[in-house]
Amino acid sequence: MSEPTTPPADVTIKEIFLTFLIIGATSFGGGVVAYLRDSLVGKRRWLDDSDFIRMLSISQTLPGLNATNMAVLVGDRLRGAAGAIAAMLGICLPGGLFMFAAGTMYGGHGERPFVSAMLHGVAAAAVGLILAVTVQLGRKSLDRASDLVFVTLTVTGINLLHLSIPYLLLAVGGAAVWWYRPRTAAERPEP
Repeated sequence: MSEPTTPPADVTIKEIFLTFLIIGATSFGGGVVAYLRDSLVGKRRWLDDSDFIRMLSISQTLPGLNATNMAVLVGDRLRGAAGAIAAMLGICLPGGLFMFAAGTMYGGHGERPFVSAMLHGVAAAAVGLILAVTVQLGRKSLDRASDLVFVTLTVTGINLLHLSIPYLLLAVGGAAVWWYRPRTAAERPEP
């Protein structure tokens, strides 16, 4: 991947808050990564794909919600601590309000078939969004056979062998760091 690009200098705290507020209000289920990429890379051009993948990787390795972690990283990159706070508040506020409303409708009063059906439909759409973003990002960042080996090891370890995700990520991540370490020309493997 390339070096990080320089963030736009003219982004305001209000723009950061409103952008993440819209992302938080319109991304349902696990599809938030698709909305983040579309908004931050496609529409706003605050990041390029390399920066997005780099920040997403960091967000996924940290505890907490990926979207919140990503918002903090992007906000900080754009406007420092104030940008990080604005992005975090923006992305968390709609979800918190929606969960309060959903909890009020769904919980405590018995199961409501309409609400259950709605949530199942949103979950299916979220899986589709995640798959679409995975394919888009995979085409841009997985360009070597060794990349596919690491992906295959991870998927196999989680889905077939039911290994612990943190341990598997440490093992495969460690192997990937070792494999991609800087080397002299004589030490590099054949492509």
